[in-house]
Amino acid sequence: MQRHSFRFDFLLLSLGLAWELYGACREFYNVAWGTGTWLGEFSAKWFILFALFTLACLGLLLGVCAVLWKTKALESISAKLISLREKMGAARWLLAILVLVFPTYFLQYTVWGVVFTGNYIRILIWVISIFIFAALITKGAAPLGWNEFLAALILASSALVVAATLINVSDYPFSIGWSEGNRLWDYSTLFGRDRYIYPADKQIPVLLDLGRQFVGGLPFIFRGVSIQSVRLWVGLTFVLPYLILGLATFRALAKNKALWLIMTLWVFLFLKQGPIHPPLVLSAALVALAWNAPLWFAIPLMLGAGYFAQASRITWLFAPAIWIVMLEFVSGIFPDKTNAKKIWSRSIVLGLSGAFAGFILPKYIQPIINFLQSMGLTLAASGATLSPDVSIAPPVSAASRTLFDSVVNLLTVQPLLWYRLLPNSTYSAGILLALLLAIIPLCAILFYLLVKKFWLINGLQKTAIFLPLLIFMAIGLIASAKIGGGGDLHNMDMFLISLMFIGALAWYNGGREWIQNGGAIHTAMKIIIILLITIPALSPLHELYPYNFGEDAGWLMTLADAPDQKTLGMLPTRQIVDNALQTIQEEVALAQQKGDVLFLDQRQLLTFGYIKNVPLIADYEKKVLMNEALSSNAAYFAPFYKDLAAQRFTLIVSEPLRQNNQDSAFQFGEENNAWVKWVSTPILCYYEEKMTIKTVGVQLLVPTANPTNCSDQLPQGNQP
Repeated sequence: MQRHSFRFDFLLLSLGLAWELYGACREFYNVAWGTGTWLGEFSAKWFILFALFTLACLGLLLGVCAVLWKTKALESISAKLISLREKMGAARWLLAILVLVFPTYFLQYTVWGVVFTGNYIRILIWVISIFIFAALITKGAAPLGWNEFLAALILASSALVVAATLINVSDYPFSIGWSEGNRLWDYSTLFGRDRYIYPADKQIPVLLDLGRQFVGGLPFIFRGVSIQSVRLWVGLTFVLPYLILGLATFRALAKNKALWLIMTLWVFLFLKQGPIHPPLVLSAALVALAWNAPLWFAIPLMLGAGYFAQASRITWLFAPAIWIVMLEFVSGIFPDKTNAKKIWSRSIVLGLSGAFAGFILPKYIQPIINFLQSMGLTLAASGATLSPDVSIAPPVSAASRTLFDSVVNLLTVQPLLWYRLLPNSTYSAGILLALLLAIIPLCAILFYLLVKKFWLINGLQKTAIFLPLLIFMAIGLIASAKIGGGGDLHNMDMFLISLMFIGALAWYNGGREWIQNGGAIHTAMKIIIILLITIPALSPLHELYPYNFGEDAGWLMTLADAPDQKTLGMLPTRQIVDNALQTIQEEVALAQQKGDVLFLDQRQLLTFGYIKNVPLIADYEKKVLMNEALSSNAAYFAPFYKDLAAQRFTLIVSEPLRQNNQDSAFQFGEENNAWVKWVSTPILCYYEEKMTIKTVGVQLLVPTANPTNCSDQLPQGNQP
């Protein structure tokens, strides 16, 4: 009976592989067809390539089936391959590294990433590289070991996720994405405000909490930093903090460097499904370091974690305290009253330390910060100055508002779009389905470990696990439903980190022994473990794409079956970029002679010196306008409309403005309508298009020659 089940599992694997290879052949056919007229619409070269690819897929299917059913003919071949592997010595490790990075290099850094965009081909390339890599790093007489296979999965998945995270690293001067350029400007204002012509006694307002501003702004300590370097750093901030958290969480494995690295990368993979903003990840890393550390060391760490969390986002301030209580309490063993008392007291002391840092400590630190700022905090290494008007205190805590009111207001001040929890045009999977895909494998493993008694915890410890999860899930779902959100899982940040910590607790208390014993794991559980590692990599695998082959757009359109060059998504060529920059520079210089120039968008052009000698108008930044539009904040827009009516700005640099309304069938339809209502329509009433440079997404607007009364076009009857 057992043998029958075993063969049935292999039959399913064989059928799944056959379906994958068929899909890959279909995608290769779509690439090759239309390249010539040698045979149908095949060119001779591409017909040969398609035929060879099809034969290779057929051979792969037959070979895998032979391996699964362990045919005798393969036994001698397997022995010879194992012998060859052992004789390769150090060369096999070099080959293993090349195999590991090949899919990433091929899809993101060569032109073939534009051609082979189909998921079947990409998965095929990736899976083959994983098995070859795993076979190369396996030791002993086995052709492929379970633990080596898991290590290969984690390393290969991590390579894809890192590459996708750094995909926007480029010297392209214009914004990559809706707000990417202006976000670089945000980061610069803390340490690099001397880049701007702006009154020294005035604060530069940015829509960014101090924690994110500090982390993202570190490169601006160096005066000559380039836009490419800053983009590299911003990308790394979504890699390095995750690795730091993983290293801290699994530091008990330090003697086993390879396993420590593997578990660190698992933390990275699991949390990148958010993704989660770096300050919260760094706060969690401090919590992880405090876990099981001596109190004299753990208490300062918790003070830092709580303070940094609240300075980064008000809704995060209680997370460190909850995490440390959960970690300390659940990892404790209660053999007697003495030990139980120690666990309770330690959990309470560290929890209160984190809470104190978030709720009370800022009131005592702020006077010290104000004194240092009044003296001028100078960074000796670069001469950069921390602006005396930058507040280190949390951006709330007004005297007339309680902390609870602040959190509730933050979560509810904007409309809640509950439909975005389900599949929708903004996020095809929807928050709930995407969250389930991200967490079900880990939850299934945790449940299995509890049911099978591999992980033993008592009732109170289970409560310490489930209660924080419920709280953080509720907050995350509400935040994800807010207008302006719901595009990914980043608002589930506290929930995902909590679940990762629970996974670490299970690992240290029976999970490690179970998962490393491949021979004792049921096939279904092996599949779940594989899904836990590979699901985070599937979206990055699809996203990998080279954007710097604009010069090759002609023949790429044929291979990619693209109707026009725009659909390829390439960045413009250097000549197009240089011409656009020159045009904008000339228009700005001309307009500046007559009055103020407003960079509503593309403020990074000022940050990195592409546009020089233009005074910064800090108000009316794109993201701020959108945020206030989503809140229907008429009071905020009143002075903006007055400036528009007075035609204060001789030139406005913006994204192309439109006035078309959309419904929920469109991606971010409600956000578009708020933007049209509060921003586009008023601007286009008082200003008109001078030119639109579509290739770089920039529109230049000038005052209308014959201004009219636009009161009837302003929201809620705002009078300028």
